[in-house]
Amino acid sequence: MNYSAAAEAAVSATCRFELDQAVALTNAAPRMADGRFGKILEMRDKTMTQIASDPRIVYAPDPDGPKPYRVLLYYKFVRIEDEEAFAREHLEFCKELGLRGRILVAKEGINGTVSGTVEQTDAYIRHMHANPLFRDMVFKVDDADGHVFRKMFVRPKKELVTFRVEDADPIEQTGGYLKPKEFFEMLQRDDVIVLDGRNNYEYDIGHFRGAIRPDVESFREFPEWIRQHMAQFKDKTIITYCTGGIRCEKLTAFMKKEGFREVYQLEGGIVTYGKDPEVQGRLFDGKCYVFDERISVPINRIDPVVVGKCHHCGKPEDRYINCANDFCHKQHICCPECEEKHNGFCSDECEEFWMSRMEV
Repeated sequence: MNYSAAAEAAVSATCRFELDQAVALTNAAPRMADGRFGKILEMRDKTMTQIASDPRIVYAPDPDGPKPYRVLLYYKFVRIEDEEAFAREHLEFCKELGLRGRILVAKEGINGTVSGTVEQTDAYIRHMHANPLFRDMVFKVDDADGHVFRKMFVRPKKELVTFRVEDADPIEQTGGYLKPKEFFEMLQRDDVIVLDGRNNYEYDIGHFRGAIRPDVESFREFPEWIRQHMAQFKDKTIITYCTGGIRCEKLTAFMKKEGFREVYQLEGGIVTYGKDPEVQGRLFDGKCYVFDERISVPINRIDPVVVGKCHHCGKPEDRYINCANDFCHKQHICCPECEEKHNGFCSDECEEFWMSRMEV
């Protein structure tokens, strides 16, 4: 297949290219007559209406106005016969299209986050929805000022998320789905157990109020952690959540296999919850950790609070940095003052080690 031609066709086929033009023209609005600017806004609003009418696209406009780039978060559990060939061809297509990001492909489906211009990401969505395997795949869409990845990767993997439990197959069985409003209502019930389906460092920067913090640093640690710490809740109603929904698909599948009676998951994850026009992220405290250069994104649009604490001084903070010691690179919450005071290092030991190398 000529993927250059396919990418060009995908871009030219998009019906929403007007938004790219609207963004560029909006930036020049002060130099325009009021009448022309009004037409730009009308064109942009029309585009937003088209997006809102498609249930496969979850999008809420950035409160600061339209931006020239978008970030797509998506997954689909579906049987892919030759994941290696698919990955090779898909990488070529994404590069020709001009996207950047990280996509995993396995026999059980696809899991990706990509960034690109409005035109590029819209073309990608249309291309994927044209494939019968992904016709109903949901895309969570964020506005962005530019790319949030430096390169484009598409890799074949054994699993879309590393869990290492053979019979936890979301295609066969998974927990029930809760829409944002249903999840919001369940959060307020005293008889419901709320389980965060992410790693501990993700929880520390933001989580749903009253949720259990899992003491795990990787998703593959969950099976043993569940057996040791959740067995007493097998007869309780449990609701789970994660960033975009994919981890909860496997987590709830595993929990049902383990005998948990009533297990549900937040459909579309925290990202979808934050974009819901009715819930607007309420009862989520802090920010949502994401695995790209943004590090975290706001969720609660009604009463946002900071729950993270600076690794050094303990004051409220919601920004992560990597340790300046290249042999450590520990990601830790750090306020600007402490970053300057400790020169970006997570500990005195790391700073001493790094400075001793510089003296050699």
